[in-house]
Amino acid sequence: MPLPDARQALLARYGIAEVALDRVLGTAVARQADYADLFFEHRTVQTASLEDGVVKKATRDVRQGVGVRVLAGARTGYAYSDEVTLERIELAARTARYIAEETTGTPPTALSVRGAAHDLYPVEPPPIATSLADQIALLGRIDTVARQMSPLITNVMAGIGIEHRLVLVVGADGRIVGDVRPLVHVSVTCLAERGGVRQQGSQGGGGRIAFATIAADQAEGFAREAARRALLNLDAVPAPAGTMTVVLGPGWPGILLHEAIGHGLEGDFNRKRTSAFTDRIGTRVASELCTVVDDGTLPGRRGSLNVDDEGTPTGRTTLIERGVLRGYLQDRLNAGLMGMPATGNGRRESFAHAPMPRMTNTFMLAGEDAPEDILRSVDRGLFAVSFGGGQVDITSGKFVFSANEAYLIEGGRVGRPVRGATLIGNGPDVLTRISRVGHDLRLDDGTGTCGKEGQSVPVGVGLPTVRIDGLTVGGTQA
Repeated sequence: MPLPDARQALLARYGIAEVALDRVLGTAVARQADYADLFFEHRTVQTASLEDGVVKKATRDVRQGVGVRVLAGARTGYAYSDEVTLERIELAARTARYIAEETTGTPPTALSVRGAAHDLYPVEPPPIATSLADQIALLGRIDTVARQMSPLITNVMAGIGIEHRLVLVVGADGRIVGDVRPLVHVSVTCLAERGGVRQQGSQGGGGRIAFATIAADQAEGFAREAARRALLNLDAVPAPAGTMTVVLGPGWPGILLHEAIGHGLEGDFNRKRTSAFTDRIGTRVASELCTVVDDGTLPGRRGSLNVDDEGTPTGRTTLIERGVLRGYLQDRLNAGLMGMPATGNGRRESFAHAPMPRMTNTFMLAGEDAPEDILRSVDRGLFAVSFGGGQVDITSGKFVFSANEAYLIEGGRVGRPVRGATLIGNGPDVLTRISRVGHDLRLDDGTGTCGKEGQSVPVGVGLPTVRIDGLTVGGTQA
């Protein structure tokens, strides 16, 4: 559905004229307010899951509503309603205005917005049109493929999630911007057991793509990879502990980059001076081998958007260039208050949430080294291929990540698989310890979900193979 059709579809759905919305926005910006906008959303979510060879659950959920935001200085007034009528919108506008007006402060500078809207995911038919029969058939195929990997695979758990999201942003500056956002995701977890020892492995992915694409080209690969990882973990030995050289594999290990520095480069943390990167634009914050970007314009990617949740076109923002900090990720509020351009990174979980600066697809650009040369350069260390959970402190930059697939490096060769490895460090510091960067940049398979202040949004990450010197590894063997 082209972008203009999203606007027409939502306004027709609720029977609200554009002139009436102008009147609501006039109410919202009366007196002290600097800006106001409306965010309409109609979201359909469909899921199906399999366990023990049986499809045990299938759901279809429809959510809709409208949020009204009023900005006055640094203060945000926000109110929302899941009943989309003109009367309820006007009530939300008065409520948001009242919240925002309880302040005085310096008004933001004139906002600079760059770029034009895109059409990054023209998917027909939309994934949400996929029949339940086709979803069940795919789950059955995943189960069969995973179990064929080994008789040690004792259980397979697989899930399909499909989303169809129509959004409309109406701004007090006259902008009316719509978007239709498809999203599909497949996840697979396998359990393997031998001699009373049980291990698991997981894999998944997706994006703003057709269901047929993931069904034909990707889902069986996820099943094999999940099974392989579960079987691998049966043979893994306890991870060593100590300070050592760590090599990160390409793709999903970019989640460390996302958490360790990405949040610290979001505009709100820097405006409030709580980030380790505050006031450091133009200074060296990483090895000169590191160039990091956030790009919301990659076609079909999970983290990509035609426009952000404020109606600003997404773009490619260089955050770190050859080790030097170049910019932050900005939404409308923080960009105006900091005198910087909006970068198209204003995102929200739903109509019930106000937007804030968030990442889209964040990754390090490729270097010049061959991945095998990077591994050969390490006498003793850890090769981390995939990560599970992690935590980061934005103010200090300290992080802890657990690896769910890792290997010892011994004499320049990849050795035994290990389990229980954690990486411990400081985001700004770890970037200075990157000594080699591979030419094999890879983006993740499309499984990332980022949490911030109680809101979750889909994101992407990416990384080439990199060598990090002197990183602390937590394990079970000293």
